[in-house]
This record gives sequence, structure tokens and C-alpha cells, in this order.
Amino acid sequence: MLEGVWPPWLTGNVAMAIKVAILLFATILGAKLVNKLMHDYLEKSRAKLMINETIFRLAQHFVIAAIYFLGIISIFSVVPQLNSVSIALVTGAGLAGVVVGLAAQNTLGNVISGISLAIFQPFRVGDSVTVHKEYGTVTDLGLRHTVITTWDNRRLLIPNSIISNEAIINWSIEDPTIIWPVNIGISYDSDINLARSIMLEEAKKNPSVMGLNDIRMTHPEVEGGNEMKVLVTELGDFAVNLRLQVWMRDRAIAYTTGCELLEAIKKRFDAEGVEIPFPYRTIVYKKDLPPNVSIKEETEVTGIRGGEVHFHDDQSGNSDSNNQ
Repeated sequence: MLEGVWPPWLTGNVAMAIKVAILLFATILGAKLVNKLMHDYLEKSRAKLMINETIFRLAQHFVIAAIYFLGIISIFSVVPQLNSVSIALVTGAGLAGVVVGLAAQNTLGNVISGISLAIFQPFRVGDSVTVHKEYGTVTDLGLRHTVITTWDNRRLLIPNSIISNEAIINWSIEDPTIIWPVNIGISYDSDINLARSIMLEEAKKNPSVMGLNDIRMTHPEVEGGNEMKVLVTELGDFAVNLRLQVWMRDRAIAYTTGCELLEAIKKRFDAEGVEIPFPYRTIVYKKDLPPNVSIKEETEVTGIRGGEVHFHDDQSGNSDSNNQ
């Protein structure tokens, strides 16, 4: 119909352009439609069928990539100029293969790593993980990268070749329960046993802390009285450091529960006279030293108490103090 209106060369180009446009539109539409159908199928079948979401998502990305690849091949087939380019590329395949191989080695490495991650599954879509010192949930495993949504709703896109070589903490695999530490320091004058009893009482009150019966469902080896502990971990410079260890159902609630326990313990310590000490700092003014004592001879300083600076004179063995 166009032959009587347009010149023969223009008619051929218009027909070719229309074919390319149709193929391009069909490729994009087909990829989006297949992607939506597979996504809807996964959402409907997740609860009914034992579908491995990690492998399914990777397969979904493969199918979409295959559709785009077939679309590109189809467009090449209807454009004669591209056919000649493809023949030229095949003719120079030696050099082109080296160049393309070097340029695409990272991409191919990510694809192969993605397949390896989907098969061996060090983590799955939906698992809680810590990677690169970031805690989050695995939300997607693609051909090139893995998507992790962090606790503050950021998206980490980590190339598969990197994450496959990274040390990953998987909080969900096999057993999601976790022993979570809560660290707090008390003064040397405070009663350790009183502090320990307060910390254990506050832990038992918190509904997110697991009791012995809940723990034994997954860890029958835990004995009564060991479901939560308070240990002296360090005799520090100015504090006796204690660590409360409690069981949590999963990592997702552990941090928030730990903060709640710290607040509750602090309030109980204040009410019952258990001191959380400040660091001691020593301030000595040269003009306040006795005339016969030099800075070098003053070797022992005990700290600041009530606005006083206390120091010890090694030569005389006498202590002195100066109000500041």
C-alpha cells in the first residue's frame, strides 16, 4: 500500500523501522508481563507450596534476561546492517573475544556467584544477616547483585562476587535464637551480688526475654539457672564491668530489648544505691605543689573527689590535697 506513495528505498526503511519498533515493544511488554506473572505466582503460592524463594527469584531474573536477549536477536535478524556488523564481529572474533572477555569478566563473575549463592544458600531471601558491619534483611538475589534492606530502611546493593567472598553472619539460618549481651559497669564500692540480682530480676520481667521452657524447645541442653547469667567481665580502671546474657527469639528484637533492659537496670540501680561511676580524671597544678616537691617526684595521684586533687609524695610518704 505504501509503494505507490513512498519511494521504494523509503518504503523498505519504514517497514524495517516498524518491525524493529514492534519487536522492541513486544520484548519490553513481554518481559514486564512475565515478571508480573511470576511475582504474583510467588506471592500466591508461597504459603501453600514449599517454594524456595531465593532460587525462584534468581530464575525469575534469568527468564527476564532471556526474553531481552531473544528480543535483541530478533531485532538483529530484521536489520540487514546489523547482520553485516554481526558477520564482521564473527570474522574478528579473536580480538573481540579477548576484549569482550576482559570487559565482561566482572559481570560474568557476578552471574556465576549469584548461581552459586542460589544453589548453596549461605543465606536466603528473607534471612536476617550482618554483612560489611551492616545488619539487615535479604530482600532480593539478582543476577548481578544482592539487595539487603538495613534496619534503618536503606538498600545495600552488593555485587554477588563480593558477597560470596565475604564473611556473613546469618541470624536466621537453622536456629534464629540468640544470646544477647547487655554490658554495664558499677563502682568498686557497690555490691556485686545486689547488682547481679537487680539485673536478673529486670531481665525476667521483660516479655521479649526467653524463659527456660522456651529455650529448651530448641536447646534442651540448657540447665535450669543458666538461662540467663550475670558475669564479671573486667576489673576496669574505674568500674567493675558486668555482662548480662539473655536469650532472645531472634536478632530482630535483640537490640531494642537490650536498650529496654539497660534503661530498666539504670532506674533500679538509682533506686537501690548501686553506683554507675564516672571516669576519674587527674588535674594537678604546678603552683599548688609544695616547694620541695617537683612534678617528677609526684608519682601517685588517686583521683578527684569532692573537688579535691589528691597526690602522693614518694620522698616524704605524706599525702596532701588541694581544693580546686
